[in-house]
Amino acid sequence: MTGRRDFLSLGLGLAVRPTLRIATFAVDVTPPLGTALCYGLVPDAASIGDRLWARGIVLLPSGDRPVVLCAVDWLGIGNGSRDRWHTALAKAAGTTPDRVSVHTVHQHDAPGDDVTAHALLPKGLSLYDEAFAAATVKRVAEAVKRVKPVAISHVGIGSAKVDSIASNRRILGPDGKVAFGRMTACRNSPHCAAPEGVIDPLLRSLSFYNGERRVATLSYYATHPMSYYGKSVVSADFIGMARDKQTDTFQIHFTGAAGNIGAGRYNDGAVENRVVLAGRLADGMARSKASEERVAYDGLHWAVSPISLPLREGAGFTEADITKVEKDPKLARNNARYLAFYRLTKAGRKINLTALTIGGARVIHMPGELFVEYQLHAGTAMAAYGDYGPMYIGTAEAYEQGGYETTLVSRVGPRAEEIIKEGIRPLQV
Repeated sequence: MTGRRDFLSLGLGLAVRPTLRIATFAVDVTPPLGTALCYGLVPDAASIGDRLWARGIVLLPSGDRPVVLCAVDWLGIGNGSRDRWHTALAKAAGTTPDRVSVHTVHQHDAPGDDVTAHALLPKGLSLYDEAFAAATVKRVAEAVKRVKPVAISHVGIGSAKVDSIASNRRILGPDGKVAFGRMTACRNSPHCAAPEGVIDPLLRSLSFYNGERRVATLSYYATHPMSYYGKSVVSADFIGMARDKQTDTFQIHFTGAAGNIGAGRYNDGAVENRVVLAGRLADGMARSKASEERVAYDGLHWAVSPISLPLREGAGFTEADITKVEKDPKLARNNARYLAFYRLTKAGRKINLTALTIGGARVIHMPGELFVEYQLHAGTAMAAYGDYGPMYIGTAEAYEQGGYETTLVSRVGPRAEEIIKEGIRPLQV
């Protein structure tokens, strides 16, 4: 599948090959001690295990507006905060918000960002440090303004099978319902050793070359990015460790459609497993780059497909249900997030699905905690955890099967599958 060839015609009847410049940026986005992590669902930050980063690229194609891609070592960026990031980075790059795609890697010992939900919280509660989050957006935007582009001659497209990390979290019983959730870590259950189930075993990479020099590499793999969490230690976890081992390039890693995928079959939560998982993923990243086929740059295509996701219906999902006063602070925090997405959706806010096609490769950028089936359906590299407002997005069948991912933590209904697949269709042209 090839990208659009966007040649500029000259008066002499000749054609000039399109050109591309690329710039990289990296900003330390580690929160201060005392910051709420995982939207307050785990203990606050008491120490820093390793630094968190916002890492990204600015693509500057000849004859077209820039494109900005960014991966942030945070839990989620949703609702109004998603718009805040896109607007700020677009302004800094001299482009439009629909040509920006910001994703979180989704580590749990990390903060989130949702200014819409923050405004709905009862007095005295917080989801995260809003002042820190707002300042971080500005710092990242300033970094985008200061980038120094270099010319790109080739792109590299690769993939590699990753062994012994991903496994499906949803173990079905004889009745076809979810009997056990294997999650990120699994212990003390015979279900832990169940087969991997439906996963996407491939890690995919897209590299940008200046001659023989690899300037930047984007990698994509579908699994929840945690080995263990909830210890009050800020961490980029095994994903960050694997990424940092890639010293031959500026590596940016995006988490794929991993809503129902974790390392549970291969991880019991032991501290030493973090290094083991990091080594396996780092090996996959390296092998994917080694497999890359280099293609001369001949243009890129950026596509946008706006969709309106369907809200959940029934008991527990009405505005009256969401706005009930809860004595438990965790429930109050969750309800603020639920209400934020509910009201924005009711007001007609749409979420953009976008795709970058370049050198025969295509990457699709998606919202929420998508099930891996969406990535398999697309059959290409996918970055999920864009707009975190909808949270888990299951398949239509999954809502019949039950399980954690289809409880209150999914704010969209079964029709989401039909709508998303229809939204992906124009991105594949």
